[in-house]
Amino acid sequence: MDGAIIKAIGIKALLYGGGGLVLFWTFNAVKLVIGARGINPLVKLFFDHIAAGRIDAAYRLTTKTYKQHVNRQDFLKFLGGLQLNKYRNLKSGRPKIEDNKIMLTLNLKSEDKKIELPLEFSFVKIEKEWRINRITKATK
Repeated sequence: MDGAIIKAIGIKALLYGGGGLVLFWTFNAVKLVIGARGINPLVKLFFDHIAAGRIDAAYRLTTKTYKQHVNRQDFLKFLGGLQLNKYRNLKSGRPKIEDNKIMLTLNLKSEDKKIELPLEFSFVKIEKEWRINRITKATK
């Protein structure tokens, strides 16, 4: 009889624990989706500006912190070194929230999908708008 009670309590504890875990995961997933709203249009705008040759407009989508560390000339050199004209497709990775920043890895792929360029972006929300806080080449 004692074994049956222990088994029943164990099963209930396991179910409550599993339910709590699912609730916690769902809450965080919803928080991430709602919090990251607006990043995809920013990324699209950033690459549209670069494709159209409006480098200054793309540079203006970055934060003051980024501009303090990367001046316009360094930004131009960085973009030139990436050789973005080789790539046609963009695949977004899974965003990660860290403090008030969202980290996102974007994979640029060549038209034949043989060459891939992973870029790590960091985004910060400033006055209800997302801005690019960091761009680096990702290491595989």
